[in-house]
Amino acid sequence: MTHRAAPSNALFLLSLALVPPALLAFAPPPPAWGQVAKDDAVAEALHIVEVWLDAQMAYDQIPAASAAIVHDQELVWSAAMGVAHPDRGVPATSETLYSICSISKLFTSIAVMQLRDQGKLDLRDPVEKHLPWYAVEQRWEGSPPVTVEGLLTHSSGLPRESNHPYWTGPDFPFPSEDEVVQGLRDQETLYPARQYFQYSNLGLTLAGDIVEELSGLDYAEYVRRHVLDPLGMDDTYPEIPAAHRGARLATGYSAPTRAGKREEVAFFQAKGIAAAAGFASTAEDLARFASWQFRLSGDREEVLHAHTLDEMHRVHYVDPSFNTFWGLGFSVRRTGDKTFVGHGGSCPGFRSQLDMQTDEKIATIFMASAMVGAGTYTRGMYDLVSEAISAAAEGKGEGTPNEDDPSPDLSDYLGTYSGQPWGSETAAVQWKGGLALLSLPTENPARGLQRLGHDEGDVFYVIRSDGERGHDVIFHRNTAGDVESFSQHGNFSRRIEGE
Repeated sequence: MTHRAAPSNALFLLSLALVPPALLAFAPPPPAWGQVAKDDAVAEALHIVEVWLDAQMAYDQIPAASAAIVHDQELVWSAAMGVAHPDRGVPATSETLYSICSISKLFTSIAVMQLRDQGKLDLRDPVEKHLPWYAVEQRWEGSPPVTVEGLLTHSSGLPRESNHPYWTGPDFPFPSEDEVVQGLRDQETLYPARQYFQYSNLGLTLAGDIVEELSGLDYAEYVRRHVLDPLGMDDTYPEIPAAHRGARLATGYSAPTRAGKREEVAFFQAKGIAAAAGFASTAEDLARFASWQFRLSGDREEVLHAHTLDEMHRVHYVDPSFNTFWGLGFSVRRTGDKTFVGHGGSCPGFRSQLDMQTDEKIATIFMASAMVGAGTYTRGMYDLVSEAISAAAEGKGEGTPNEDDPSPDLSDYLGTYSGQPWGSETAAVQWKGGLALLSLPTENPARGLQRLGHDEGDVFYVIRSDGERGHDVIFHRNTAGDVESFSQHGNFSRRIEGE
């Protein structure tokens, strides 16, 4: 892969075949977004994101993916990777659409909260107050009612799904709205309300029905008019757009078979389940969605009042096991001293994840046309870039390296080296102004970076976690003077690719 320094607001388009290395191309960014990507440390971290994603895409056999990193109102970085339609070799672009499945629930939840703020409902209202046809049998005597809040927090006690086998291939028979309603007569609650967390597509489907009942509009029309259009999310659809099948909409692929092959997954639409799992979008539209949340503060009102969004981001339900936390529509997790809000999506042939760290105003977005752990990617991107982005945003970025620094030109050493048979490969990358080694593939790239100090010439050494000097890492050149390998503990890793 050939790497170029990131220009301000660069929009990176990586074209990646199923196995071969990716190629970088560039396109103009949204012109109104900011300047954090200019910082040297941020650009350095973004390059490692590219190196990591390039390897992960190949080793995970992901046909196509899109990703984005946002700071406040800036699209710091965006990438389209791989091929949207492998049978024709059509590359993914920034306009490639993916099913975002359960991220759809966030838009439904926002619509519900708009109606709440208009006084049309109360979160404590029983569902049957707004849906007279609601017919799920309450099997637990003395249970509290199934409420609107219970739908948004997945604590209602409802079963996970409508009474239809729509996750079953090869055809994925999603029901119509009428079929969902008819199926309620044969369903009963799984738990007493508020006793346990049970993720429920049925619950958010009913929330979408409440939006229709109280607004007098078709669900898709309401969300388009009152959420998507005001946020400029022109590339987000409340139902997977059949018109873009085989074109902008990526072809979805299964989890790997035992033979290691991903199978093409049939086109589907969520129909009556659309409010819970039907949306399609692009990485850059989800970036706009994140930026809206970062700017909505104080007494500001835009789509929602800032206080309402804060309410949605706060924990409203904790499972008795204390391992699941949910706001109003939003998943909430705590890592160390940082809280992240967002949501994931998993539909046939597609996985997606939106993670937002609201204090730092950093969001990471990943969408794939295959069944993979999308959260692994958003967490990996955040871990690599968050420190540099926060420093740059505070005016504490590393800036231009010191010209008097005696360290050698690191470009001689950058590239990929074979780790076989013990590992797949090792990338030599620039990190925090010095050299580092990163074993690939890895689910935790930030933790996997091994920083090197420079001794003299082509001799480096491992910097231990306590800051002390570890073993030597020596780079070796061929007769033409080009670096061809490195050795540590007397053993060699041959160079595969340079930069």
